[in-house]
Amino acid sequence: MPTDIKSLTREELEAQFKTWEQPVYRVTQLLDWLYVQRVTTWDAMTNLPKILREKLHGNFSLQTLELVRKQGSHDTTQKFLWRLHDHSLIESVLIPANPALYGEASDRHTLCISTQVGCAYGCKFCASGLDGWKRNLTPDEIVEQILAVERWHATQPKEESLEPTENRVVNNIVVMDMGEPLANYDNLLAALKILNAPWGGGIGARKITISTSGLVPQIRKLAKEPMQFRLAISLHGATDETRNKTMPVNRKYPLKELINACEEYQHEKGRMITLEYILIAGVNDSMSETKPLASLARKLYAKINLIPYNKVEGLEWERPSEEVCEAFLGSLEKQKVIATLRREKGHDIDAACGQLRLKTERELAGVTN
Repeated sequence: MPTDIKSLTREELEAQFKTWEQPVYRVTQLLDWLYVQRVTTWDAMTNLPKILREKLHGNFSLQTLELVRKQGSHDTTQKFLWRLHDHSLIESVLIPANPALYGEASDRHTLCISTQVGCAYGCKFCASGLDGWKRNLTPDEIVEQILAVERWHATQPKEESLEPTENRVVNNIVVMDMGEPLANYDNLLAALKILNAPWGGGIGARKITISTSGLVPQIRKLAKEPMQFRLAISLHGATDETRNKTMPVNRKYPLKELINACEEYQHEKGRMITLEYILIAGVNDSMSETKPLASLARKLYAKINLIPYNKVEGLEWERPSEEVCEAFLGSLEKQKVIATLRREKGHDIDAACGQLRLKTERELAGVTN
């Protein structure tokens, strides 16, 4: 399949148009069709000459995502299941404004996106890797998740639609749905540069959070990137003993190495890191876990985002009671660290990463648990 047009930067398009003896302003027109108008066919680009549209059609693909399922939560969280051109399934989750999620003040319309079909890292509580890793997403497949959600939004009745902010519906991105983002480093960075560019998504780098289970070499590499992306660590345990219970990656990159890489990132960027901590009953929700967690947060100048576990069918883990979650938060706050507890965001739908995709694939295959 030819390279998708949404994998190319403006500079690459200008070089291509130059070889076709097309004026530079045609690139501006093309980019407007792709990222502002969000069209899905070459013929829709009506101010481009027919001969240019034919050249584009002959040299590049213009793939879109097919919406297979959508689930809506009572808190207005929306979960999308997309089919790719090879029939693989991925997920994206649109999260409503919440002052206790990511970034400063209030995150308006955050989209959580996938970077891989499946996952190879085998976090014990996660649905994304239950059927293994299949492939990395290409840059256009990452970019297209944002565009597809905005196309969907444009079809909604006015009274049900979200109020756009900064000329976009999606203005915050969290890279932490299906897959390990830093295991698809090059494609991820290519996509995020397009989404950040003023000619592309126009989403500020500081409104883009990359989450990782702890790939130390890639964290160090990301620290050297010029763009000011936010970094979130899927921690889920502040000691090696606790983290080893659920995070196989910790055996390759134990906490000491992970902490060193995070310190390097924090030194380079001067930005607060987020420690993601999924609370799992009887695994990491004891009050004794709060002391090493608070100590680690102070060491890294990090904030802690507590997330009550979303139950995944077929896995043994359970969600702690609301009282336990609140007590865990209170203990951290008493230790003078910045901590938030994510209260109901999609708990009433298949909100865990990869859960809707896994459920759908098994249904299509006629498999029942």
